[in-house]
Amino acid sequence: MEKLTIIKVGGKIVEDPASLNRLLVDFSKIEGHKVLVHGGGRMATAVASRLGIESIMVNGRRVTDMEMLKVVTMVYGGLVNKQIVAGLQAIGVNALGLTGADLNYMRSEKRPVTDVDYGFVGDVKEVNADILSDLITKGVVPVLAPLTHDKEGNLLNTNADTIAGEAAKALAKHFDVTLKYCFEKKGVLLNENDDESVIKELNPDLFKHYLEESIIQGGMIPKLENSFDALKAGVKQVVITRADLIHTNDGTKMSL
Repeated sequence: MEKLTIIKVGGKIVEDPASLNRLLVDFSKIEGHKVLVHGGGRMATAVASRLGIESIMVNGRRVTDMEMLKVVTMVYGGLVNKQIVAGLQAIGVNALGLTGADLNYMRSEKRPVTDVDYGFVGDVKEVNADILSDLITKGVVPVLAPLTHDKEGNLLNTNADTIAGEAAKALAKHFDVTLKYCFEKKGVLLNENDDESVIKELNPDLFKHYLEESIIQGGMIPKLENSFDALKAGVKQVVITRADLIHTNDGTKMSL
Protein backbone atom coordinates (compact mmCIF):
# COMPACT_ATOMS: atom_id res chain seq x y z
CA MET A 1 0.00 0.00 0.00
CA GLU A 2 1.13 3.55 -0.73
CA LYS A 3 1.73 5.83 2.23
CA LEU A 4 -0.63 8.70 3.13
CA THR A 5 -0.03 11.30 5.83
CA ILE A 6 -3.01 13.20 7.26
CA ILE A 7 -2.11 16.37 9.19
CA LYS A 8 -4.64 18.09 11.43
CA VAL A 9 -3.78 21.63 12.55
CA GLY A 10 -5.65 23.80 15.01
CA GLY A 11 -6.96 27.29 14.54
CA LYS A 12 -4.17 29.03 16.46
CA ILE A 13 -1.61 27.91 13.86
CA VAL A 14 -3.64 28.68 10.73
CA GLU A 15 -4.84 32.07 11.95
CA ASP A 16 -1.36 33.60 12.33
CA PRO A 17 0.20 34.35 8.91
CA ALA A 18 3.79 33.60 10.03
CA SER A 19 2.97 30.26 11.70
CA LEU A 20 0.69 29.32 8.78
CA ASN A 21 3.45 29.95 6.24
CA ARG A 22 5.90 27.84 8.27
CA LEU A 23 3.34 25.06 8.53
CA LEU A 24 2.65 25.03 4.78
CA VAL A 25 6.37 24.83 3.96
CA ASP A 26 6.82 21.97 6.46
CA PHE A 27 3.70 20.25 5.10
CA SER A 28 5.00 20.53 1.53
CA LYS A 29 8.16 18.63 2.57
CA ILE A 30 6.20 15.54 3.66
CA GLU A 31 6.96 12.81 1.15
CA GLY A 32 4.21 10.97 -0.68
CA HIS A 33 0.45 11.49 -0.53
CA LYS A 34 -0.94 13.92 2.02
CA VAL A 35 -4.12 15.55 3.33
CA LEU A 36 -4.46 18.67 5.50
CA VAL A 37 -7.37 19.15 7.94
CA HIS A 38 -7.75 22.57 9.60
CA GLY A 39 -9.67 24.32 12.34
CA GLY A 40 -10.31 28.07 12.67
CA GLY A 41 -12.36 28.52 15.83
CA ARG A 42 -10.64 31.63 17.14
CA MET A 43 -11.15 33.44 13.84
CA ALA A 44 -14.82 32.39 13.79
CA THR A 45 -15.20 33.80 17.31
CA ALA A 46 -13.54 37.09 16.28
CA VAL A 47 -15.68 37.48 13.13
CA ALA A 48 -18.86 36.63 15.08
CA SER A 49 -17.97 39.24 17.69
CA ARG A 50 -17.53 41.92 15.01
CA LEU A 51 -20.99 40.99 13.69
CA GLY A 52 -22.50 41.20 17.17
CA ILE A 53 -23.03 37.43 17.47
CA GLU A 54 -22.23 35.85 20.83
CA SER A 55 -20.07 32.70 20.89
CA ILE A 56 -21.31 30.05 23.32
CA MET A 57 -19.00 27.14 24.21
CA VAL A 58 -19.98 24.07 26.25
CA ASN A 59 -17.23 21.59 27.25
CA GLY A 60 -14.93 23.18 24.66
CA ARG A 61 -17.43 22.71 21.83
CA ARG A 62 -19.20 25.50 19.97
CA VAL A 63 -22.98 25.86 20.15
CA THR A 64 -23.94 26.61 16.53
CA ASP A 65 -27.25 28.38 15.94
CA MET A 66 -28.27 29.55 12.45
CA GLU A 67 -26.36 32.85 12.67
CA MET A 68 -23.21 31.14 13.98
CA LEU A 69 -23.53 28.52 11.23
CA LYS A 70 -23.32 31.34 8.66
CA VAL A 71 -20.16 32.63 10.35
CA VAL A 72 -18.37 29.26 10.56
CA THR A 73 -19.31 28.50 6.95
CA MET A 74 -17.78 31.80 5.83
CA VAL A 75 -14.67 31.41 7.98
CA TYR A 76 -13.94 27.67 7.76
CA GLY A 77 -15.17 26.94 4.24
CA GLY A 78 -14.15 30.32 2.83
CA LEU A 79 -11.48 32.50 4.40
CA VAL A 80 -9.30 29.94 6.21
CA ASN A 81 -9.69 27.11 3.70
CA LYS A 82 -8.95 29.23 0.64
CA GLN A 83 -6.00 31.02 2.28
CA ILE A 84 -4.45 27.60 2.93
CA VAL A 85 -5.18 26.39 -0.61
CA ALA A 86 -3.67 29.57 -2.13
CA GLY A 87 -0.63 29.28 0.14
CA LEU A 88 -0.05 25.67 -0.90
CA GLN A 89 -0.46 26.49 -4.58
CA ALA A 90 2.20 29.21 -4.16
CA ILE A 91 4.76 26.57 -3.10
CA GLY A 92 3.88 23.99 -5.73
CA VAL A 93 1.35 21.83 -3.86
CA ASN A 94 -1.76 21.18 -5.97
CA ALA A 95 -4.37 21.59 -3.22
CA LEU A 96 -8.16 21.41 -3.37
CA GLY A 97 -10.30 22.83 -0.55
CA LEU A 98 -13.33 20.76 0.45
CA THR A 99 -16.22 20.76 2.88
CA GLY A 100 -18.06 17.50 3.44
CA ALA A 101 -20.73 18.64 0.97
CA ASP A 102 -18.21 18.89 -1.88
CA LEU A 103 -18.30 15.61 -3.84
CA ASN A 104 -20.50 14.34 -0.97
CA TYR A 105 -17.28 13.11 0.64
CA MET A 106 -18.50 13.31 4.28
CA ARG A 107 -22.11 13.06 5.43
CA SER A 108 -23.24 13.68 8.98
CA GLU A 109 -26.41 13.94 11.04
CA LYS A 110 -27.40 16.81 13.31
CA ARG A 111 -26.38 15.96 16.83
CA PRO A 112 -29.41 14.88 18.88
CA VAL A 113 -30.38 17.12 21.77
CA THR A 114 -29.51 15.57 25.16
CA ASP A 115 -28.36 17.74 28.08
CA VAL A 116 -27.12 20.36 25.60
CA ASP A 117 -28.59 21.56 22.31
CA TYR A 118 -25.48 22.15 20.19
CA GLY A 119 -27.58 23.36 17.26
CA PHE A 120 -26.25 22.80 13.75
CA VAL A 121 -23.42 20.46 14.75
CA GLY A 122 -22.81 17.24 12.82
CA ASP A 123 -21.89 13.74 13.95
CA VAL A 124 -20.17 11.95 11.05
CA LYS A 125 -22.06 8.97 9.62
CA GLU A 126 -20.45 8.26 6.25
CA VAL A 127 -17.17 9.00 4.45
CA ASN A 128 -16.78 8.49 0.70
CA ALA A 129 -13.17 7.26 0.81
CA ASP A 130 -13.25 6.19 -2.85
CA ILE A 131 -13.75 9.79 -4.01
CA LEU A 132 -10.95 11.08 -1.76
CA SER A 133 -8.65 8.22 -2.76
CA ASP A 134 -9.24 8.94 -6.43
CA LEU A 135 -8.25 12.61 -5.97
CA ILE A 136 -5.19 11.71 -3.89
CA THR A 137 -3.85 9.13 -6.35
CA LYS A 138 -4.20 11.76 -9.11
CA GLY A 139 -1.79 13.99 -7.19
CA VAL A 140 -4.38 16.31 -5.61
CA VAL A 141 -3.88 17.32 -1.95
CA PRO A 142 -7.28 17.69 -0.21
CA VAL A 143 -7.58 20.50 2.35
CA LEU A 144 -10.55 19.60 4.55
CA ALA A 145 -12.58 22.28 6.34
CA PRO A 146 -14.48 21.37 9.55
CA LEU A 147 -17.89 21.40 7.86
CA THR A 148 -20.03 18.44 6.79
CA HIS A 149 -23.57 18.14 5.38
CA ASP A 150 -26.66 16.00 5.96
CA LYS A 151 -27.44 15.48 2.24
CA GLU A 152 -30.70 17.36 2.80
CA GLY A 153 -29.26 20.78 2.00
CA ASN A 154 -27.89 21.63 5.44
CA LEU A 155 -24.26 22.31 6.33
CA LEU A 156 -23.19 21.26 9.82
CA ASN A 157 -20.31 22.48 12.00
CA THR A 158 -18.12 19.44 12.73
CA ASN A 159 -15.10 19.09 15.03
CA ALA A 160 -11.86 19.17 13.00
CA ASP A 161 -10.24 16.40 15.10
CA THR A 162 -13.24 14.21 14.23
CA ILE A 163 -12.98 15.08 10.52
CA ALA A 164 -9.30 14.04 10.57
CA GLY A 165 -10.00 10.81 12.47
CA GLU A 166 -12.96 9.79 10.29
CA ALA A 167 -11.07 10.57 7.06
CA ALA A 168 -8.08 8.56 8.32
CA LYS A 169 -10.23 5.55 9.23
CA ALA A 170 -12.00 5.54 5.86
CA LEU A 171 -8.78 6.02 3.86
CA ALA A 172 -7.04 3.17 5.71
CA LYS A 173 -8.74 0.83 3.20
CA HIS A 174 -6.74 2.47 0.39
CA PHE A 175 -3.47 3.61 1.98
CA ASP A 176 -0.96 2.98 4.76
CA VAL A 177 -2.18 5.96 6.84
CA THR A 178 -0.27 8.05 9.38
CA LEU A 179 -2.42 10.60 11.25
CA LYS A 180 -0.72 13.52 13.00
CA TYR A 181 -2.59 15.88 15.32
CA CYS A 182 -0.63 19.14 15.67
CA PHE A 183 -0.92 21.77 18.35
CA GLU A 184 1.33 24.18 20.29
CA LYS A 185 3.22 21.59 22.38
CA LYS A 186 5.77 18.91 21.38
CA GLY A 187 3.33 16.15 22.37
CA VAL A 188 1.17 15.00 25.29
CA LEU A 189 2.88 16.30 28.44
CA LEU A 190 3.42 14.58 31.78
CA ASN A 191 3.58 18.04 33.36
CA GLU A 192 1.66 20.82 31.62
CA ASN A 193 4.16 23.39 32.96
CA ASP A 194 7.18 21.54 31.49
CA ASP A 195 7.23 21.60 27.69
CA GLU A 196 9.99 18.97 27.65
CA SER A 197 8.00 16.37 29.65
CA VAL A 198 6.66 14.68 26.50
CA ILE A 199 5.09 11.23 26.93
CA LYS A 200 6.85 9.37 24.10
CA GLU A 201 4.37 6.49 23.80
CA LEU A 202 0.79 6.12 24.98
CA ASN A 203 -1.46 3.05 25.00
CA PRO A 204 -5.02 2.64 26.37
CA ASP A 205 -3.83 1.36 29.79
CA LEU A 206 -1.44 4.29 30.27
CA PHE A 207 -4.14 6.67 29.04
CA LYS A 208 -6.55 5.34 31.66
CA HIS A 209 -3.87 5.70 34.36
CA TYR A 210 -3.08 9.31 33.39
CA LEU A 211 -6.80 10.12 33.31
CA GLU A 212 -7.24 8.79 36.85
CA GLU A 213 -4.24 10.87 37.98
CA SER A 214 -5.66 13.97 36.18
CA ILE A 215 -2.41 14.26 34.20
CA ILE A 216 -4.44 14.16 30.98
CA GLN A 217 -7.56 16.34 31.00
CA GLY A 218 -9.72 18.80 29.05
CA GLY A 219 -9.55 18.99 25.27
CA MET A 220 -6.75 16.40 25.07
CA ILE A 221 -9.16 13.60 26.13
CA PRO A 222 -11.33 13.53 22.95
CA LYS A 223 -8.17 13.93 20.81
CA LEU A 224 -6.68 10.79 22.38
CA GLU A 225 -9.98 8.88 22.18
CA ASN A 226 -10.11 9.74 18.46
CA SER A 227 -6.51 8.50 18.13
CA PHE A 228 -7.20 5.08 19.66
CA ASP A 229 -10.38 4.72 17.57
CA ALA A 230 -8.34 5.42 14.43
CA LEU A 231 -5.76 2.74 15.32
CA LYS A 232 -8.53 0.21 16.00
CA ALA A 233 -9.98 0.97 12.53
CA GLY A 234 -6.72 0.20 10.72
CA VAL A 235 -4.78 3.49 10.74
CA LYS A 236 -1.11 2.47 10.96
CA GLN A 237 0.22 5.28 13.15
CA VAL A 238 -1.16 8.20 15.15
CA VAL A 239 1.16 10.93 16.50
CA ILE A 240 0.44 14.05 18.54
CA THR A 241 3.12 16.68 18.00
CA ARG A 242 3.96 20.35 17.48
CA ALA A 243 3.22 21.83 14.06
CA ASP A 244 6.87 22.54 13.22
CA LEU A 245 7.78 18.88 13.86
CA ILE A 246 5.38 17.24 11.39
CA HIS A 247 8.14 16.06 9.06
CA THR A 248 10.07 14.46 11.96
CA ASN A 249 9.34 11.44 14.18
CA ASP A 250 9.04 13.55 17.34
CA GLY A 251 5.94 13.69 19.53
CA THR A 252 3.67 11.26 21.35
CA LYS A 253 3.11 8.02 19.44
CA MET A 254 -0.11 6.14 20.10
CA SER A 255 -0.34 2.34 20.23
CA LEU A 256 -2.90 -0.30 21.18
